[in-house]
Amino acid sequence: MHGDFSRRTYRPEEHYVAVVGQQGRVSLDAEANEQADLALSADRALAADLIGRHGGPGDGFKIEYDAGSEGEKASLRIAAGRYYVDGIAVDATRPEPLWAVDECGGGTDTAAKTTVAAKTTDAAKKTASVKAGATAGARADDGTEAGPAWTYWDQPYAYRDVERDTDELPSGPFLAYLRVHDRLVTAVQDPLLRETALGAALPDTTARVRVDWEVLPLELGEDQRRDPAGAFDEWVAAQQDRTCRLAARAERPARVENDPCLVAPDARYRGPENQLYRVEIHRGGEAGEATFKWSRENGSVVLPLTAIDEWVTLEALGRDDKLDLDVGDFVEVGDDASVGRGEISDLLQVVEVDLAGRRVRLSAEPDGTVGRQPGRHPYLRRWDQLESRRRGAPRLEGGAVKLVEGEWIDLEDGVQVYFAPCGRYVSGDYWTVAARTVTGAVEWPTDAGGRPLLARPAGVAHHYAPLAWIDDGQALDLRKVFRQLTA
Repeated sequence: MHGDFSRRTYRPEEHYVAVVGQQGRVSLDAEANEQADLALSADRALAADLIGRHGGPGDGFKIEYDAGSEGEKASLRIAAGRYYVDGIAVDATRPEPLWAVDECGGGTDTAAKTTVAAKTTDAAKKTASVKAGATAGARADDGTEAGPAWTYWDQPYAYRDVERDTDELPSGPFLAYLRVHDRLVTAVQDPLLRETALGAALPDTTARVRVDWEVLPLELGEDQRRDPAGAFDEWVAAQQDRTCRLAARAERPARVENDPCLVAPDARYRGPENQLYRVEIHRGGEAGEATFKWSRENGSVVLPLTAIDEWVTLEALGRDDKLDLDVGDFVEVGDDASVGRGEISDLLQVVEVDLAGRRVRLSAEPDGTVGRQPGRHPYLRRWDQLESRRRGAPRLEGGAVKLVEGEWIDLEDGVQVYFAPCGRYVSGDYWTVAARTVTGAVEWPTDAGGRPLLARPAGVAHHYAPLAWIDDGQALDLRKVFRQLTA
């Protein structure tokens, strides 16, 4: 999660169940966030213990195959309702549409007003009838109203594009599955989270966690089609096998500024401020082709953009120099669709900043499919690696740092990371490292001898469930369905 956090303290291996406040103490964001994590983890663990790996009541996420008429592409109908994956409640209910005010003019006399009122009432009745027909859904097995269905092409978080051949459903047999993960939503993605009474100069306050889901196709080999569910389980195990690990430490650089007014002379971490470093895999793959990017602000320096042409126009610049853009910074251009699709592009470098015009010029034009639609909340996200010609400095490729295994890699101010030799790195996997000025060190687990321990990625955790096996236009339901206790 790319939030503006001081640190992340949730550690499931400690088996804590609650955060307890004490009088006269400072309240920190990390403790409130840990309490939210503890409660969410407990709820999901209970649901998983009772339901199993996946299951749900009624018709939620039931799949029907639509071959499409002439000239139309095949699609899936995704029934409304809830389903549980590893204890995570996933909701496919469509939000009720809102209707704009129908302003009918009219005269000032009573008869005219009465006529207008009658017409308005008739129109309202017709509109209500249309709405009832559009929103009425099939009755589920448990007797509840299922509501209107999504389709493969309009599902809310997958951003399938009918113009892309790669998004088409397979022509042969395939398995339709559900992929689920938590996503952090800030005021950039949902402007209604911002309290406008605080003024534009002040930062947003809290963020939200949303469960995003996608229904996607998986083609299986000939020998796997005899047992699609079993083959799917093997595929999921491979997807969730995160063998790559990272360690972090702070080591006093060979050449430092020895100003005791800024940093203690014996400090290993030489930064002037407390930071939460984020190290994130940019391009996945094996060592030699994988790259990573890092941020001293946990990747939370995000600036909404309003237009892309020769310049990139921003809604606003950063609140201060620390959270702003400078020439030489590397940025990622993204929006809801690129995040939902997991698309990765080269990071671009800021080559010119126009403060008065709230715009920046980048080293190249961003991908033409990203950042052009305001409804998808386009943004620039700053990353803090810089190009350096210093001997031994990490090498950049596409704006990101070339990943090297088996040696310590310098980030800045004495902070170093180490990638242990492993198999394949996955784009989006990340680790966070808290650096503190008081101790002049980073907060990272060590063994009894003080050696940094290797840790698995903190996320992103995806969860999977099979929904249907599609063969010859027929959908074999693979969901696990249970009836409600009082049904």
